[in-house]
Order: sequence, then structure tokens, then C-alpha cells
Amino acid sequence: MNMVDLILTVCLTANPTNCRDEHLYFESNGSLWECIYTSPAEIARWTEEHPALRVVRWKCAFPNKEKST
Repeated sequence: MNMVDLILTVCLTANPTNCRDEHLYFESNGSLWECIYTSPAEIARWTEEHPALRVVRWKCAFPNKEKST
């Protein structure tokens, strides 16, 4: 299995100009389409666990192999 990175750009609800990226890593059969298809449910789950943050954009990518996790 390959890893896929779901990258969420999130902002504080109380301060919408204070934003950062969050990375969620998943095992995948190597397809970014699978990530795109399953992302809405994962984003909803993450949002419920982080009520002070709002997801403003997201994308799927293969993790940078040079970056240690």
C-alpha cells in the first residue's frame, strides 16, 4: 500500500486570518482519486474533533518522500 496525504488548510474560527496546514496520512491503493472520493467523510470527522478550526480548502497529494513522518 502507498501513503496519501490529505492536506487541510484550516483557520481559527475566532480569527479567520490565522491559518495553517494540517496533514492527514492514509494508506491507499496508490490512487489520488480514492483520496478525493473519501476525503469529505474524513474532513467531517476531523472538523467534529476540532471545533475551533474551520477547513477552508483541501487537497490530496503523495507525501514528499524526503520528508520524515
